[in-house]
Amino acid sequence: MSGETLSGLTRNQTLVLTALERAGAPLSAYTILDQLREEGFRAPPQVYRALDKLVEMGAVHRLESLNAFVACRHPDCEGHETAAFAICETCGQVRELNDAHLAHHLRDLAGKDGFVVRKSTVELRGTCATCLAVA
Repeated sequence: MSGETLSGLTRNQTLVLTALERAGAPLSAYTILDQLREEGFRAPPQVYRALDKLVEMGAVHRLESLNAFVACRHPDCEGHETAAFAICETCGQVRELNDAHLAHHLRDLAGKDGFVVRKSTVELRGTCATCLAVA
């Protein structure tokens, strides 16, 4: 999701989203804070407030296993119920995957226990094709 397609963002939200879009890897809130100090960021709550809103809007995803954030790479992601990520444990590359069948399967699986899925995030950890080719 491009920062250009999001209207109504605050200055802080725009700066945080831009930092994530430019990053080659997931960023922690503290890394974002360090990168944005020259822009007037002084404390973690400034970053966390911006991140919370960006996650809510679907512009950013939180990777629980890394305690880090990535900009969404799919248009209209806020409409997707399930986000999946392939995380390379060798180089740190994160690739966002989108599969409607996965969302359907997870919804059916949870539904067997009477659970209604609102949103889900799947994190796959392993080795990317580039790192496998080098090995």
